[in-house]
Amino acid sequence: MKTSRVFSGGARWISTAAVEEAAVAVKHHWGKQGQLYQRLSALGISGGTAGQALNEYTREGRIAKKPELERCIKELRKYGRYHHALEIFEWMEMRDTSFTFRDYAIRLDLVSKVRGIAAAENYFSSLSKPAKNKFTYGALLNCYCNEKMIDKALALFKKMDDMNIASNTLTYNNLMSLYMRLGQPEKVPPLIEEMRQRNIPPSTFSFNLLMQSYSCLNDIEGVERVFNEMMDGNEKECDWTTYSNLAVVYVKAGLHEKAESALIKLEEKIGPANRLGHHYLMSLYAGTSNLGEVLRVWNSLKTNFPTIPNMSYLIFLQALAKLNDVDGLRRCFEEWKSSCSSYDIRLANAAIGAYLKNDMLVAAESVLHEAMKRSKGPFFWSWDMFMAFFLKQNQVGSALKCLKEAISDVKDNERHPISVSLDKFLKYFEEERDVDGAEELCQMLKMVNHLDSKFYHSLIQIYITAGKPVPDMRRRMEEDGIEINSEIENLLERVCPNDLTSQTVTLE
Repeated sequence: MKTSRVFSGGARWISTAAVEEAAVAVKHHWGKQGQLYQRLSALGISGGTAGQALNEYTREGRIAKKPELERCIKELRKYGRYHHALEIFEWMEMRDTSFTFRDYAIRLDLVSKVRGIAAAENYFSSLSKPAKNKFTYGALLNCYCNEKMIDKALALFKKMDDMNIASNTLTYNNLMSLYMRLGQPEKVPPLIEEMRQRNIPPSTFSFNLLMQSYSCLNDIEGVERVFNEMMDGNEKECDWTTYSNLAVVYVKAGLHEKAESALIKLEEKIGPANRLGHHYLMSLYAGTSNLGEVLRVWNSLKTNFPTIPNMSYLIFLQALAKLNDVDGLRRCFEEWKSSCSSYDIRLANAAIGAYLKNDMLVAAESVLHEAMKRSKGPFFWSWDMFMAFFLKQNQVGSALKCLKEAISDVKDNERHPISVSLDKFLKYFEEERDVDGAEELCQMLKMVNHLDSKFYHSLIQIYITAGKPVPDMRRRMEEDGIEINSEIENLLERVCPNDLTSQTVTLE
């Protein structure tokens, strides 16, 4: 398989890594009972809809029972295959399947992920009055929180509270997650206190969010106080995610000894058959600079799982890159290439980043060339890393070529955070008084709708430094929809000497 991503019904790009991991999971957990799911999982590569696959399955005389379809939906959601999961619901609806309130809630969540918030709101409105209950209201609240729509989330929460359906742990977890996403961790502790006043028991996830909020506030004592409260109250509530959160806090604070103590407890909790837990262990041991433990956990994972998916290789490569074990990374990357069923550009990027960090340009270029033969990308981040490397070497010409390649890989209406590198370009052009180079950059950014007032401010400053006028600059900015603030207005007066639009004309 040479594609690294596939298109799913116009909704989103799906990595074949997700498809591969889903196939591994179904073989491991379901065995022969997973034939239907294997067909649905394969749609990510082969194309087609879930409805078509289900129709073919039933034409063969097989019965697609609701419990099995529910398991398929659960697995597809787990691996980000939301579009196909939603199609299963639609196929079931056409066959007059009876749905529970929880089914409606899950479907609402899928509609939001596949078709957007507006479609989810319309679906919610279409539900019968009995179906508009704590499950579906909670699902809509979760959608608003995921999209960081704080005004709608708080308004809905108030309505739920008025209906006496807001006093539950999940509702408060959604609000706390929202505040964490918005970078407002200080609002989490008061919500926990409100839960206690309402006699709503915090879950393990609630306590994890509280620990994260104290961590963001640089309050290590607060984190440990929450952890000790969990241990004193009910140690069984401390699952492996609690220890992983604690380890993350300690790694961030540079308390490696405490972090590794938490990781020992984490490993005791997960046991040998938890792939995700192994991923966390490798990443966090890399954070403590413990290569030996990273290698031990990797070998444990390979021993306990017969098939190693792309994601596991990616986590291991990222850990090796963090530890700057270039030789180990190279060996692992070559091992993966020789056995992978789908070429995942993320692994190539991990290798490219590590090689460029160590000035191994030829090796990095070799990886990119092979990736372009075996994968359909996206290659934006690959070229972005090369661009940053050449800028660091003050090879602006080469960096500009990489930027061209990166922009050519951007799909319509996509935007990427390349402003840091742009600042380096603009600084160079100003120092060199290179107006032509700056204009070339301007045209490239215009192709992907990446022009803003900040860029034009720098562009005008480059003209001023070069001592060159640009009479049509105001018109260009207006055509590009750029707001002209007072600071830019002052600069325009210096480069547009014959610009009459800024002059007041009095008619007698």
